[in-house]
Amino acid sequence: MVNRLSPEEAMFYFLDGSGTTTHLGALLILEPDADRTLDYASLVSLVENRLQLMPRYRQVVEEVSLGLARPLWVDDRDFDVTFHVRLSALPQPGTTDQLQEFIARILSRPLDRDRPLWELYLIEGLADGRLALLTKTHRCLLGNGDHPEISEVITDVEPDTEPLKDDLWLPARRPGPGETTLNAITDAMTRPGELAETVFRGGGPIADILSLADRSARFLGKTVQQAVNTAPDSPLNSSATSARLVTFAHVPRDGCQTIAERYECTFNDVVLGIITGVLRRWMLSVTDSVGHDTTVRAVLPLGARDAVVDGASGWFSEGRAEFITDLPLGEDAPTVRLMQVAGLADRYSQAQRRLAPGVRPPFGELGVVPFADRSARAFNSLFHRSYNVPISMSESLIDRRYVRGVPVGGLYTLPPLIAQRAMAISVNEYVDQVEFGFLADRNVVSDLPAMAGYVNESYEELLTGNTPLPRGAGEGI
Repeated sequence: MVNRLSPEEAMFYFLDGSGTTTHLGALLILEPDADRTLDYASLVSLVENRLQLMPRYRQVVEEVSLGLARPLWVDDRDFDVTFHVRLSALPQPGTTDQLQEFIARILSRPLDRDRPLWELYLIEGLADGRLALLTKTHRCLLGNGDHPEISEVITDVEPDTEPLKDDLWLPARRPGPGETTLNAITDAMTRPGELAETVFRGGGPIADILSLADRSARFLGKTVQQAVNTAPDSPLNSSATSARLVTFAHVPRDGCQTIAERYECTFNDVVLGIITGVLRRWMLSVTDSVGHDTTVRAVLPLGARDAVVDGASGWFSEGRAEFITDLPLGEDAPTVRLMQVAGLADRYSQAQRRLAPGVRPPFGELGVVPFADRSARAFNSLFHRSYNVPISMSESLIDRRYVRGVPVGGLYTLPPLIAQRAMAISVNEYVDQVEFGFLADRNVVSDLPAMAGYVNESYEELLTGNTPLPRGAGEGI
């Protein structure tokens, strides 16, 4: 049976290019002790055992000649788990800065398209004897949020978990180019309208020759204009390279809950208030002043407006409904700024014109993928001004996780960073901490490491009601 990428999956696959890295992932900080630790062989064994829950992690993407149809998921007959699971080590003394620089280099490199589109790193040498796991997964593997990311599969809610029953995997025969082309034509013959759309609007050279990508872009433009107004001018919309920087920070979860109760707002309003304070500080560091009406437009999961639910398992919000709101950077008073954030988020999460269509292909019901080459550039240009910064948030509290019995002390997600976005932010509620991850274009936000300090300062000013003195203890991992 032919297993094609969905329109959304194919779109993310084709969106990779200069300045765009549509892979995402997670950083897990492990806290081994004398009784429980994790070595490379044990990690490989764990991954091999859990791959049966992630069939796409043993498949490659097979493109169809002339772009006549969406690519296929096909089994990798030469699959080698040790190519994907890798061992690395930090030099002494294993600081947070060294770890962040290592991760930035990994995320700056594209994934090998001739192999399954994921990597997993066991990183040794962290200070205090800790270990780290870094996952790197192409966005297309997650589908519309209905396929797990590897970090969600190799972690457990209990320290002692029995391995899955062995599952013998034998790769299916990989179809040849001629066969994939014939299958595409045969499939389309049952839907002649789709064949015409694919030939004249699809992702192959015919579409480029006829320059019909612009028609698709205009179609998308109408959709976006109905959903959002133009975002304010911002250097956050000037990403142009694949060079990355990352930084992490955390604050106490109970302190955020205290702030929410004090000001009668939601927990996630407090998180957005902290982010607004962070972006205000960053803006003041790159401009002479910030006007009272200065805002940044953010897109975030609609589920972030829901009440916190204990015990939910997933920590990626990719593929879920989103809305767009404004963060009032121009307001000086932290508590007033928080109230403005809460009011705007509550209003816009219920406004139809602020619901974000998200990153979706046009003509999706026909299975059309007009995003190769020039079409991808048209898409990126179109969404250049719909919002300034994406924020991904876990929609519920994540309970303690374990990897082969070793407790996970910190869990940070790493969002994708598409073209013309200079920064992406992720937030997780993990056990007793709220954990922030920042990913940015190195050539645009070269001072990204300062964000860790900004997080702590923004949190402290909301907790105390005063502007804090830099710099506190919540920086890094």
